[in-house]
Amino acid sequence: MENQMEVNRRKFLTYVGSGMAALAVASTGLPVLAKAKADPVPGKAPRQEWFQLPEKKGVRFTPILPTDADELVLPQGYTYDVIAAYGDRINKAGDTFGFNNDFTCYIPLQGSNTHGLLWVNHEYSSEIFVHGKKENGSYTKKQIEQLLYVQGGSIIEVKQVDGKWKMITDSRYNRRITGLTPFQLTGAAKGSRAVNGATTVQGTFANCSGGITLWNTILSCEENFEYTARDAALDPTHYGWVIEVDPFDSQFAVRKHTALGRFNHENTAMGLSKDGRIVVYMGDDKTGACVYKFVSKGKYDAAKDRENSRLLEEGTLYAADMSKGAWIPITVEAVRKKATEKKNEEMLAKFTSQADVLVHVHEAAIFLGATPTDRPEDVEIHPDDHSLYIAHTNNSKHGNIHGHITRFIETDHDLGALTFDFEIFAAGGRQSGFSAPDNLTFDGENNLWTVTDISSSKLNKGVYQSFMNNGVFVIPTSGERMGDAFQFASAPVEAELTGPWFTPDEKTLFLAVQHPGEETKDPAQPTSKWPHRPGDHIPRPAVVAIRGF
Repeated sequence: MENQMEVNRRKFLTYVGSGMAALAVASTGLPVLAKAKADPVPGKAPRQEWFQLPEKKGVRFTPILPTDADELVLPQGYTYDVIAAYGDRINKAGDTFGFNNDFTCYIPLQGSNTHGLLWVNHEYSSEIFVHGKKENGSYTKKQIEQLLYVQGGSIIEVKQVDGKWKMITDSRYNRRITGLTPFQLTGAAKGSRAVNGATTVQGTFANCSGGITLWNTILSCEENFEYTARDAALDPTHYGWVIEVDPFDSQFAVRKHTALGRFNHENTAMGLSKDGRIVVYMGDDKTGACVYKFVSKGKYDAAKDRENSRLLEEGTLYAADMSKGAWIPITVEAVRKKATEKKNEEMLAKFTSQADVLVHVHEAAIFLGATPTDRPEDVEIHPDDHSLYIAHTNNSKHGNIHGHITRFIETDHDLGALTFDFEIFAAGGRQSGFSAPDNLTFDGENNLWTVTDISSSKLNKGVYQSFMNNGVFVIPTSGERMGDAFQFASAPVEAELTGPWFTPDEKTLFLAVQHPGEETKDPAQPTSKWPHRPGDHIPRPAVVAIRGF
């Protein structure tokens, strides 16, 4: 039997013609609902089109086939520049680029598409390539300092010079935010018993993905914080939050917003409700976890600039009940009311304040009836119709081996709504060519870009064999090819591609190459040597700029 992915790709190439294939992503401009019912895509159930989308010209590239090469493989006509890799010096003070970079975010300087600041997350360290193994069951003080330093985030100035992107190492902006940096707490948990009275805490780590605020500060998310907190003997209640950093101003106090809840955060997606309140969507990257949104009490005022940060200190945190299509408020009043009705003394004793709820959000959300899902990771808001796309990476315990992408449609297209409908937008598997969707982003053509996160230990094995290395896929969200995935990039050996972010003109795509050679047992014999720099004998996580659009 022919490989299904080969058939799909040949079918695609036949559809777009030979040579430089034009990815068929153009919106057909379907009128509201009536067109969807009268002229559905053959073989598919009608979908609701909430309003007429603008016609799009599409992205043009020849999709690549899966590969297991130890290289960042791109379509014909595209190339990449390595901007910064682990250990590279980033400023005059001698700070170095952290390990296992993830989320990236480009903020233009004076509106430039070729000169700006790049925020890069650093998610976790490595015994093999960074700080060494434990001695007598624990790390030394020096090892702990190392594993904390290489996590957090990097702020670097980047510029396109003679066509190639480079880091400006003498920039006044370049600095590190690490597991050693002091942070302020904000919101109801600040100073509470639930965080053992803390108003300031040490550092940020396990920084997975993130987002940007409407006032151009960075929100970075602490995900699998438990391991580093344990190894460094730090209070775990001080981690698992969303942090805020101003990349332009080192005097802006870095902070953790407890009102957004403490869990295994993947990213944030910020928008506005119809009445002007800030809405922040979030996923919780673990099996059986919920989808959340925070709605601020106050309203956004563009004239107040960074003062809008205070909106993230007070509001209501909700979790999604997908069986009812409703957002459940996660409040201490709701928890105590249900606990009283159920005569649950344990919950009544544990949840006595909103701070308790914020520190133990997952437990409170499940208790109140929120829907446990299959690793809800990245969450993004569609730029035109404001529907919500959620990458559910996988859950082997439920047989959801390859994951899927869900689309939420808020009632009246209002991000502040308390009810929604949803659909499965795309499913991973052999039929689609991708497995384990993770980070998401949109381009100006309404295409959804997703990277994949097949575990390094499972790559090229068993049911994952046909996908080969992790990759980047482009999925149209409208038109005849809606929901079909086309591969744009393939990662080096055992690497994961993360943090896709376009420049405003979409001529450059920033991308992080995380943990190449992660399964290495002996550093003298690494399984990958990407990015293959002269004289370098170990793989190095790095952030790249992809050109050719």
